[in-house]
Amino acid sequence: MTAPGADPSLGDLSRAELGELLDGEPAYRLDQVWDGLYRQRRPLSELTNVPKSLRQAIGELLPPALTLVRTQSADRGTTTKHLWSLRDGHLVESVLMRYRNRTTLCISSQAGCAMACSFCATGQVGFDRNLSVGEIVEQVLGTLQETGSNDRSASGGAINIVFMGMGEPLANYEAVWAAVERFHGDMGIGARHITVSTVGVIPGIERLAAAAQPVNLAVSLHAANDRLRNRIAPINRTYPLRDLARSLADYRRAKRRRISFEWAMIGGVNDTDRDAAELAAYARPLAAHVNLIPLNPTPGYGHEPSPAGRIEHFAAELSSHGVNATVRQNRGTSIDAACGQLRADKLVSIGRHGRGARARAER
Repeated sequence: MTAPGADPSLGDLSRAELGELLDGEPAYRLDQVWDGLYRQRRPLSELTNVPKSLRQAIGELLPPALTLVRTQSADRGTTTKHLWSLRDGHLVESVLMRYRNRTTLCISSQAGCAMACSFCATGQVGFDRNLSVGEIVEQVLGTLQETGSNDRSASGGAINIVFMGMGEPLANYEAVWAAVERFHGDMGIGARHITVSTVGVIPGIERLAAAAQPVNLAVSLHAANDRLRNRIAPINRTYPLRDLARSLADYRRAKRRRISFEWAMIGGVNDTDRDAAELAAYARPLAAHVNLIPLNPTPGYGHEPSPAGRIEHFAAELSSHGVNATVRQNRGTSIDAACGQLRADKLVSIGRHGRGARARAER
């Protein structure tokens, strides 16, 4: 039994690659392992219909991509943040949010982020590297297993996956899309329950438009004029708003899915009536829905969130211009798990395989 590639995890392997690895085993063994991991969402060690010796051999050859460092909960236990260490010591975070009729997992696609959005904690710490397929997939499997949200009865309904954690998903397209196909085809999570967020990477949006699964697309917009957006989201200098609008129109025609705009409400920066009018003029031709998110505090950004009354007024202004908007409830702010707050930046000591390892983790 020899693993393909350079030091992969079990989650990195496709079904075909795992089948090659299990060559010589009975044909049904692949179904037992694959379905146990992804349909039943169980750890390898719990697949008791697979011989223990084979489970041990697979586990030694393809060790986990992630090690759980710490779990924090907030909002009366309905929001849980997981801090994961990668094998090279980099850290990423994922967040699980429970609602009455659904569970949403917010996952990371990169360690750090190169987009440098001014208010975002991840962007403030810079970019380390892309995550592999296994590192993305294991966030979902590990979170579901750790929190007991592994089925509809436990999670209270549908499971949604949103690529809104650390990193720009469309800057790591290959791994992100392979993970999407794993979630959809192997874990049985429908495309309408998977959302890919982007700050506006047009080549990635074009690839999404041509892809098989019609996932939801959310755009972190935050400004509807180039002057302001260049400051808030520097990627706008490469992919300005006019070009982005054309790309989004093409996506909407190809997928027939509603596009969402994420708008962090920043006091005195993007919350005026003029800002609302500009946003409405940009969103209306795309029939886009707007999510208004009170700015969450981060160490490297000095602005305050818009007052609640201002946010409600902004939403009413959008409505008067024919644009639907939702004021989002903040979840996980007290544990830095809310939108724009994911950041792993405190030095801690963790143990892996009996050896001490130092890794950067959140305070």
